[in-house]
Amino acid sequence: MIVVHENRGLNPHIKDIARRLALAGFCAFAIDMLSPLGGTPADEDKARAMIAKLDPKETAHHIASAVTVLGHAPGASGKVGAVGFCWGGGMVNRVAVIEPSLNAAVAYYGVQPPATDVPKIKAALLLHYAGLDERIDAGIPAFEAALKANHKKFEIDVYPGVNHAFNNDTSSRYDKAAAGLAWQRTIAFLKRELAA
Repeated sequence: MIVVHENRGLNPHIKDIARRLALAGFCAFAIDMLSPLGGTPADEDKARAMIAKLDPKETAHHIASAVTVLGHAPGASGKVGAVGFCWGGGMVNRVAVIEPSLNAAVAYYGVQPPATDVPKIKAALLLHYAGLDERIDAGIPAFEAALKANHKKFEIDVYPGVNHAFNNDTSSRYDKAAAGLAWQRTIAFLKRELAA
């Protein structure tokens, strides 16, 4: 499992996500996408400014390169999934478009790829959205229509009454009930899609 962080970089919350995946039986690899710029700083505002300097296309290709490596890791099943949050959710959607060997992708409130890119997706998708997240949710109808039209394997879950970042238990937007349900669905989906 590849874990892609929010726009705050590889912080303790995302490291904990990787720990939880490992406890669920997955080999988890949390990437610091700010490594080319010196790594994630302690100051979240600085991390956000650094994220803005990354080239999205190049960054998605860096993440995609990990799919091949993890697929051949000793003791691995050969199947690889990715989970991302916020900025990382958008990155996971991009990786699903460009990396045909990705088996499963879970995007938490991630920006959707253009509908014209949907035919390239081979991975099964689990898409979590926050009901109050108007900016990201505006892209759901076109994405869903393209996924259906192209007969893709996907699930969309919208959690009513919660905000973007509802899964982040270090954020004021954290919603325990929605986060718990989303995580339960995530683990079940990954176990199903990545079973050897």
